[in-house]
Amino acid sequence: MKCIIMANGEYGELSWYKEILSSADRIICADGGANYAQLLGIIPHCIIGDLDSISTEARNYYAGQGVSFQQYPSRKDYTDLQLALQAAAGMGAQKIIVLGSQGGRLDHSLSNLYSGIDYVKKGIEIVHYSPECTIYLLTQKMSLSGQVGDLLSLLPLGGEAQGVNLKGFAYPLKNALLQCENPYAISNVLVSESASIQLENGVLAVMHYPRSQLLD
Repeated sequence: MKCIIMANGEYGELSWYKEILSSADRIICADGGANYAQLLGIIPHCIIGDLDSISTEARNYYAGQGVSFQQYPSRKDYTDLQLALQAAAGMGAQKIIVLGSQGGRLDHSLSNLYSGIDYVKKGIEIVHYSPECTIYLLTQKMSLSGQVGDLLSLLPLGGEAQGVNLKGFAYPLKNALLQCENPYAISNVLVSESASIQLENGVLAVMHYPRSQLLD
């Protein structure tokens, strides 16, 4: 089951998200993500959070549509996105796509990435999408499609990434060790329309920047 979470970060061109949203089995809004859902004409399965950033208009609209609200106190031990991730996993999601998780405050952006670590270790696929960058959380291996000239950066999350192998890149890696204190695997370049990334242990954030966006 594929679940899409709409967070309250930056979105850019909203029309870009319509195709992705149409593929969802469930859609969850993390608080103010509901504001963007309303602009896109989306009816989510539920809206989760302390509800301090959802607009009055969106709240009244979705209440009228019978959408479920799961409201938490503002003084809580989890972020709104963490609550949404918990809900998605509880629904049985095998893949979670997060929209609006990046941009704005750096602490929020980093927290949103780190919050997926435990889930990918349990075998749930997590991808953060935006027009400018797609971020995959990787624990084993993946095949990657793109255009020659696309940029890729790899950052370990929550510790070391061991046994990293890259094929199809300008700067290939073989059995490499990536560490948080030495983040050198930045701005690699696709030299093929298909490439592969593999690691033996750890979690990688694989950040894919399409060449078309870099040229705009």
